[in-house]
Amino acid sequence: MDKQAEIPDLPRRIHELRKHKKYTLEDLARCIGRSVGFVSQIERGLSQPTVADLTAISETLGVPTTYFFNDSLPQESPWVTRPYERRTLHYANGISDILLSPTMTAAFSMLETTLQPGASSGERQLSDSSEQGGYVLEGELTLLLGISEEQIVLQVGDTFQLPSRTQCRYCNSSKSTTRILWIYT
Repeated sequence: MDKQAEIPDLPRRIHELRKHKKYTLEDLARCIGRSVGFVSQIERGLSQPTVADLTAISETLGVPTTYFFNDSLPQESPWVTRPYERRTLHYANGISDILLSPTMTAAFSMLETTLQPGASSGERQLSDSSEQGGYVLEGELTLLLGISEEQIVLQVGDTFQLPSRTQCRYCNSSKSTTRILWIYT
């Protein structure tokens, strides 16, 4: 039996944070370049955000993306995370992130990202305030970097490191699952 916990309250967390930061649906939609209806559907759990959408939401509302992982699971140690203690976020377009870090308040966070065949981070460029790097554990990852979307294909064992605010998208163009160990500052 897989004891890994799902995040059932992503819509609620987005809604509560938006309200706390005194943003209207219109304000948030305008800031992330999406429609009011789309943001409303996310908050009601009717649509899943892409990685790019959730990154834009977190940047707009002034929190790291890891804020949206539920932190209510009990852990046996503040230094270790067991597989059954890990939390998962599922995005649109076939991507999921598993939070590997035992805490979300440290200087960096570790995620295991899984991309199904054909999965992508979204049609829009990501521009995260954190520095990030990754190690391809399984499959193939395509990075699309900068305005020109320079394409770099990474294989098992390849690593990458991106400065903060690097514009990028990523996808799995292969016919098999891709897994990446991702580290964010």
